[in-house]
Amino acid sequence: MTAIEINMDGLVGPTHNYSGLSYGNVASLGNAAASSNPREAARQGIAKMQRMHELGLAQSVLPPQDRPHVQVLRKLGFRGTDAEAIAEAARCAPRLLAACGSASAMWTANAATVSPSADTADGRVHITPANLVNKFHRSIEPETTRRVLKAVFPDGPHFAHHDPLPAVTQLGDEGAANHMRLCTGHGRPGLEVFVHGRDGFGVRGTAATRFPARQTREAGEAIARLHRLDPVRTLFLKQHAGAIDAGVFHNDVIAVANENALFQHEYAFEDETVLERALDRIFGTGACHRIVVPARRISLQTAVQTYLFNSQLITMPSGDMTLVVPSECMQSAPVAEYLEELVQWDTPIRGLEVMDLRQSMRNGGGPACLRLRVVLTRAECSAMRPEVMYSDQLGQRLLAWVDRHYRDRLLPAELADPALSRESRTALDELSTILGLGSVYPFQLE
Repeated sequence: MTAIEINMDGLVGPTHNYSGLSYGNVASLGNAAASSNPREAARQGIAKMQRMHELGLAQSVLPPQDRPHVQVLRKLGFRGTDAEAIAEAARCAPRLLAACGSASAMWTANAATVSPSADTADGRVHITPANLVNKFHRSIEPETTRRVLKAVFPDGPHFAHHDPLPAVTQLGDEGAANHMRLCTGHGRPGLEVFVHGRDGFGVRGTAATRFPARQTREAGEAIARLHRLDPVRTLFLKQHAGAIDAGVFHNDVIAVANENALFQHEYAFEDETVLERALDRIFGTGACHRIVVPARRISLQTAVQTYLFNSQLITMPSGDMTLVVPSECMQSAPVAEYLEELVQWDTPIRGLEVMDLRQSMRNGGGPACLRLRVVLTRAECSAMRPEVMYSDQLGQRLLAWVDRHYRDRLLPAELADPALSRESRTALDELSTILGLGSVYPFQLE
């Protein structure tokens, strides 16, 4: 069956800031308390979407979430008007306000896990929003994520939506950032790979000692059951503990897959032979290309600093693959040298695209973090919300929208400004109309 891959990029939200909320994310911690530029961040994200569109790829847009999340503040005992609740939180619990003001939903690789209809027993696209329980500021995202995804992919004969897994650490689910799919064509059955850092119930544990392992094996197993995947074509891999301790908080910081290519670091997984045997069993020897970067060429530290493996690996209309890398890669001599060699080798990767995403990178999110991959047939594409599909016209409209509503400077302390919440809601109300989503935000449903 013919199918295409749509890259769904998250728009950066009006409260984009550097509060240093994500322990285990080296860039997030290193830039804590610095001044951010939400307008520049959003424009950089739109520029990335525009370039993917110019390359002939199917590109779409997902909206940011409403922040500060006043409804959560109220659940935690802050009273009065929205402005009063925000002011009280700023006075009594500034770190809590920072968490409720995070724009982290921009990294849509964590939004959900999506299995294409070619892989599922009922022939529908299955979608499960991630529960993101490892970080409080991300755990408040799933309900709005669920509403947005249902608005984009309406319930019916083509799409099956599942609730997030129970919000407990034993079922910690970080979405597509720990999920890969390998196949010999987007519309053909693939091998779905769920990567975890630990066993939720401690049977096998983890050897990571510096930073927490966020994803559990049990979460991947549950999603595979919910999505009705073929066990023969489903694989559960464990992250390398040394990679987690180096700052590889998600698998997509150390490995990226696309169709029959897997680009990874030597220390991505604990047991490489399990993966190799699965690829040979499903596709035949040599059908899938594993490009393994040795640590002697690029250390784990350099991989994390440059986000080399958080690149997007895309199939061009010509059939060749291109690696979309952050500009930080070209500022590292070992990485730049390796990439120059890579495109000359006999692998599917024949081209490079360099993107400036510095605003996102300073919070620990590269090209791959900003997008959710969704494989759809022609009929499934026709059933999704058309207004979210990127075009030149939509891009210009979004840029004008950003310039009207976004600040060009924001410090974490300024999350206490009640005007910021009003500005954000005005912007999101307009955006939900632009994208044809209807009422998806809590303030629209009150």
